[in-house]
Amino acid sequence: MSQKKDASVAAVLALLDLLAGEGPANRFEAVVEEARRQGVTGADLRMVEQTRRLALGIQARLERRQQWSAALAALVDTAADLASPHTVEDTLKIITRRARLLLGADVSWVTLPAAEDDGGFRLHSLDGHVTMLNARLRLPKGAGLAAAVRAHRAPLWTSDYLTDDSFRHAHELDQWISAEGLHAVLAVPLSRAVTVGTLHVADRSVRHFSADEIALVNMLAEIGGVALDRAVYLDETVAEMSALRERVLRAEAAGDEARALAAAQGALLDLVLGGCDPQLLVEECRRRLGAPVLLCGPHGTAIAASGALSGRTREEFARAAEDTGTLLDPSPALLDYGIWSVPVLAGSHHLGALYVQAGPALSGDTAELLRHAARAAAVLLSLQEGGGTVVEGQFRDELLGDLLISVPRPRDVLERRARRLGIGLDQPHVVVVARVAGDPQAHAVTRASSCARRMNGLQTTHEGDIVLLLPGTDPGDAARTVHDELSSLPGGPPTVSGSGPVSDPGAVLHGYREAARCLDAMTALGATGTSASTHEMGFVGLLLSEQVDAERFIQSTIGAVLDYDEQRLTELVRTLDAYFDTGGSPTYAAEKLHVHPNTVARRLERIGDLIGSDWQRPERALEIQLALRMSRIRRVLGERGEPAGDQDA
Repeated sequence: MSQKKDASVAAVLALLDLLAGEGPANRFEAVVEEARRQGVTGADLRMVEQTRRLALGIQARLERRQQWSAALAALVDTAADLASPHTVEDTLKIITRRARLLLGADVSWVTLPAAEDDGGFRLHSLDGHVTMLNARLRLPKGAGLAAAVRAHRAPLWTSDYLTDDSFRHAHELDQWISAEGLHAVLAVPLSRAVTVGTLHVADRSVRHFSADEIALVNMLAEIGGVALDRAVYLDETVAEMSALRERVLRAEAAGDEARALAAAQGALLDLVLGGCDPQLLVEECRRRLGAPVLLCGPHGTAIAASGALSGRTREEFARAAEDTGTLLDPSPALLDYGIWSVPVLAGSHHLGALYVQAGPALSGDTAELLRHAARAAAVLLSLQEGGGTVVEGQFRDELLGDLLISVPRPRDVLERRARRLGIGLDQPHVVVVARVAGDPQAHAVTRASSCARRMNGLQTTHEGDIVLLLPGTDPGDAARTVHDELSSLPGGPPTVSGSGPVSDPGAVLHGYREAARCLDAMTALGATGTSASTHEMGFVGLLLSEQVDAERFIQSTIGAVLDYDEQRLTELVRTLDAYFDTGGSPTYAAEKLHVHPNTVARRLERIGDLIGSDWQRPERALEIQLALRMSRIRRVLGERGEPAGDQDA
């Protein structure tokens, strides 16, 4: 018995010795077996086995503490590593690598909200993966462990991902999980200041995650979240600094351009004030712009040119100048053939235009330099003209005044004087008469003179009214243009009338008288403050006109009905005559025409489609009846063989 007691005590001491020496677990079992062989039984054997169990428990606790200490040391190393400045991408790589190593897992990754901001996620910074199916892998909204973690803000895990139905699956992610052979997946929230991501670790075997493992990964995620916040802020700061650096560089470049523009403007003004001629100024402009330059007068006449101007280039310049006409916007305008135009203006006085063949695109500094060059040209031309602008204005007033006197002047003299001003009296012109409240105001005369000069016409005051002779064929449009030009002046809108067109110096006086009668009629009819032409006033304009154009009146009133009858052999004109002859009664008109009333109704409806639905209004009906009667008289006289030209009167 003493010998067995000694054997049990020796076994207990051996177990304690193994515990103290951190022996392997199989050695503990060997000590118990040795005690059995030596005959230890009963209570002594139970004591030895209990000692083994206690020793193994103590050893397991020591091992867990050692593992926990090692994990904490790894977390400290991770925190120290993340304390250094990193980009967002590098920070995510450090987090996933340390998470995988910390748990000895097979794969780790991070999911972050997708850039599309639609509630979905994208995988980032995978570590340990062996396939490429994860490239730009995107999880839809509410799918995967990431969505569940984001909803609960707590760690979640599954021992076998593909067979777990406790969360919503996504086909793309399941396909990748299957390709990687992953089963157990742990996901913990990766907190950030603005959004919430998720840190995942996964094994290629089915297993459970212990509380210590979950706690370790959760602590790593907390540390990583803080580091990720700082990395995001660092990236944003770097981006802002880069943008600020770009703004500084642009500001410096803009300053250099401004200084260069100021130097160019100073050089151009020095040339002008030094008394240079236009050719020298244009050459300086060409040198600074690096493109051919042409300076033209107000009517397209070339004043000076510089650069490699071939015959074709000169033709293109001339064609562009002719097509453009007068420009008043000081900004450069792109014409055809890559030519840019900018007007040369002295106040409201148009002195010409500057043309540059600079291609289809124009930089901001080049456009500003063009404007400076045009201003310098305006100063030069104004200095050279001296009082020429005033003298030219007097010539224009005197020319139109001579055209309005009853004593005729020699035609060749009038045409020669007009050509000096760039006006061709043999071309179509319209006469416009404007009447303002009281005597012609100085502002109205000045505004009308500017309008006439801009349109290359003439202006003067005659018998208390403002008279303009403007190029064109539409007197109504010209009257509206002058009315709009003078309407902004104090004293109320003017009354404006127009007549024409005229293409002979001797016809200007007749056009003026016709427009003046139209103006008097507008005043008598209470239409002051408006604009109109003799053509627009219907039969009243017909009566006012010195040269009665009955054919035009008939065509403008019922021409569509006449053409319809002629083309389709209908009787719309005859129906109109019957309708008016019977006092506007479709029933009586049908009896007179020996047709059904519905036929008359359909014809009247067709007439409305042709000349307008308001043709039965009293004023329209009066004009239509007058046109019908004139048409009938012309037809009867024509059948008698009398000359058609004698019937207009």
